[in-house]
Amino acid sequence: MLQTDRRGALAIAASLPIAGAVPAFAQVGESISTGAWDLSEIFSDWAAWDAARQDVLDALPRLTAYQGTLGSSSSSMAKVFGEISDIRKAASRVYSFSKMISDEDVRIAENQERLGQSSEMYTAFGAAISWVLPEVLELGEEKVEAFIAEDETLRTRFALDLRETLRGAEHVLDEKGESLLALASGPLTGPGDVRGQLVASDIPRPTVTLSDGRELKLDDQGAQAARYFPNRDDRKLVFDKYFSSYGEFSNSLGAAYASRIKGNIFRAKARNYPNTLAASLDGPNIPESVYRNLVSETNKGLPELHRYFDLRRRILGLPDIGYYDIYPPLVTLDRKFSLDQMRAITIDSLKPFGREYVDLLVDATGRKWMDPFPRPGKYSGAYMNGNLYDLHPYLLLNLEDDYSSLSTYTHEWGHAIHTLLAKANNPYETYRYSTFTAEIASTVNQVFLSRYMLERAQSKEEKLFYLGMQMEDARSVFFRQVQFAEFELRSHEMGEKGEGMSGRKFAETYHDILRRYHGPDMILPDYIAHEWSMVPHFFGSPYYVYQYATSISAGNWFAKSILDGGEKEREAFLGVLRAGGSDYPVEILKKAGLDMTKPDVYRDYIADFSATMDKIEALL
Repeated sequence: MLQTDRRGALAIAASLPIAGAVPAFAQVGESISTGAWDLSEIFSDWAAWDAARQDVLDALPRLTAYQGTLGSSSSSMAKVFGEISDIRKAASRVYSFSKMISDEDVRIAENQERLGQSSEMYTAFGAAISWVLPEVLELGEEKVEAFIAEDETLRTRFALDLRETLRGAEHVLDEKGESLLALASGPLTGPGDVRGQLVASDIPRPTVTLSDGRELKLDDQGAQAARYFPNRDDRKLVFDKYFSSYGEFSNSLGAAYASRIKGNIFRAKARNYPNTLAASLDGPNIPESVYRNLVSETNKGLPELHRYFDLRRRILGLPDIGYYDIYPPLVTLDRKFSLDQMRAITIDSLKPFGREYVDLLVDATGRKWMDPFPRPGKYSGAYMNGNLYDLHPYLLLNLEDDYSSLSTYTHEWGHAIHTLLAKANNPYETYRYSTFTAEIASTVNQVFLSRYMLERAQSKEEKLFYLGMQMEDARSVFFRQVQFAEFELRSHEMGEKGEGMSGRKFAETYHDILRRYHGPDMILPDYIAHEWSMVPHFFGSPYYVYQYATSISAGNWFAKSILDGGEKEREAFLGVLRAGGSDYPVEILKKAGLDMTKPDVYRDYIADFSATMDKIEALL
């Protein structure tokens, strides 16, 4: 789940609450929803949605009229912030509905247009409250703290936001500047919109004939499934044609990404940050050292990743190893998982979290909150939308019947339970947690699932499968995401230094990083260089993907502490989930015993990665 840049009622830019770095089943009606979730709880039809959207727009002049009143009294400030918060909540409901319906079939132009209307509503909302931050800063810390002490609403709902505003004083502009930045938020999402439409509908998707005579269309879903094919020639063919289809649009995708980077640089400079990394990490108050330590420690651990690739080559019996060989399981597991089985296994595997967690999970997974299966036109991937405070989370998935989908199911429900616990323990203004802690909540679930399956494995081959999946999680969620993070940092540094940016340059940069991460023995065909353009996170929130790597390392740390410890360790982790956004994420984790500013957690994860390889070699 992606969150706004600043928490609660004081957020100015009003960043959209869902983005592309998110089942018993009912429908709203064929004309409204083609998914399996029940979206009628949000709005019964488009007329109700449009009325709610118009209500938000009609309320904006009232918010603007409050300008100049914040300093009159603490009760006046609380009243204004309360109204802003209520309208933000209503706006989130409007946007969420249009986003989820548009994701059911991205080919339906009318739904994309309604999503655009929601985006414009957010832009107008941001402009209407653009005066708030400058006015709070003009009041000064002494008066603001006095107001907080006087008024219970300010103290319990808005104190963190107010103090966050004071902390970021040097990055807040005057009233005119804030208004202009708010108005720019809509246009600056354009590169991501362009990339999304190119990928969803405009790039011709090739169809290939496989070794068994079947034809396969290489859209994102088809190509991702084909990565696991046992026939190596099929994988080579798929990788060639799939990545080459992106390569044919390299100029357009490169121009879109360059434009996105320029927009990120514009935001950073406008807000007086030294660079885009500092600007992106400042909202959740993440020290730059966290990002840079992660990259540094991962690079030190690359010999272990190279060792894994050679181990993979030997187990698969290959004379050499190419990029098209890194996805198939080390051994084949023919076991299939139905949706009911995914639910039962997830519930059982997460019992170490205790009764409160499991009871929430049992109840939530039995409701009409999820659109589970792929279909033509549906948004690819998975997300959890937790932005409906007065309702509940919604999940969009694209499940098959394999272990990978079981893992995805477990992952996304980790987000959902995190949201439920955060909502139960926080007011609206502080329940929305940072992505930095969000991904910990989901990846720790995957760690528990993997260990659960391994403990119940009945044969050496099955043990090798689950150990191999642990290795694949390490490769894809830790090493691969840091690889992406390095590319993203390097790309932004290119823009910040005034270097030329293009699809060709991005491909060259990405290919160089791939060579370092995958070692001298990995075959990396030229077309693999275009993989960067298939990563939607690059075109959305900048510096997002590194949090997958910090999260799996933190998730591994918490899982071990719970399994090796007891109730104290479990409660420490549940405390992280209950905290929501009531403090900065690094501080929330420190309270639970984990300091992410130090390199230890990354070193421990890489050491566990090596130890898992030792277990595999002992079985061979």
